[in-house]
Amino acid sequence: MKKYCSILLIFFLLFPKLFPQNISIEYGNNSNAAHYAYINGINLYYETYGSGDTLVLLHGNGGSISAFKNQIPFFEKHFKVITIDSRLQGKSGGSPDTISYDLMASDFCALLDYLQIDSAYVLGWSDGGINGLIMAMKCPEKIKKLAVSGANVVPDSSAVPYSDILWMKNFVEHDTTASKKEIALNKMMLYEPNISDEELKQIRCPVLVMAGDHDIIKPTHTIKIFQSIPNASLCIFPDSNHGTLQQHPELFNETVLRFFNK
Repeated sequence: MKKYCSILLIFFLLFPKLFPQNISIEYGNNSNAAHYAYINGINLYYETYGSGDTLVLLHGNGGSISAFKNQIPFFEKHFKVITIDSRLQGKSGGSPDTISYDLMASDFCALLDYLQIDSAYVLGWSDGGINGLIMAMKCPEKIKKLAVSGANVVPDSSAVPYSDILWMKNFVEHDTTASKKEIALNKMMLYEPNISDEELKQIRCPVLVMAGDHDIIKPTHTIKIFQSIPNASLCIFPDSNHGTLQQHPELFNETVLRFFNK
């Protein structure tokens, strides 16, 4: 019996791929997929998974690559996934004194140049969706198709509840325990983005505009974004808030994949 077990152990060590292991991957902190690129004066951290056409994943304000823990395992079966920590967030560098949506979008366009990627599919959530829209305006040749969820194009109460604006204003002006990074990221949301209807009309790539029916972004605002982009599709997820990709990952993933493949 001992000899039989020894033979099995040797076979297991020599041919590990024949024995699938349920190993949990810590997305956003995976040394096997980790990369840095020096972009626009900072070290931009990103991870890569899968193979095929490139899909770029862009997370929300104050987040990191880990926000896409339910998306990466799904999409890496269909694409080469490049998921990025935005400037001043996650493991990427940056200064609280210089942070804006335009600058972050510039980082992502420059990273595609650095990686010699002619064009890519882009999926952006929340702030990542804003960045995706700006990319489609600033470097349109880089975007094959764009899917955004929970994005806004103005920072006022036509887009988000006034109560949330007041909370951010109070946080920025009066929270003495907050870090400079937290203050800078919330201040950015108070005053940006400022994307006009005319600018949205210049977007030429196909765009899927998504939100939850109970999203922090008002449905009327999401619909306005959809109506302003010439080649856009709309999806409002039922029984869903701002974090649809985490609440209903299967439905979210399949919806995005269907859009990219059509």
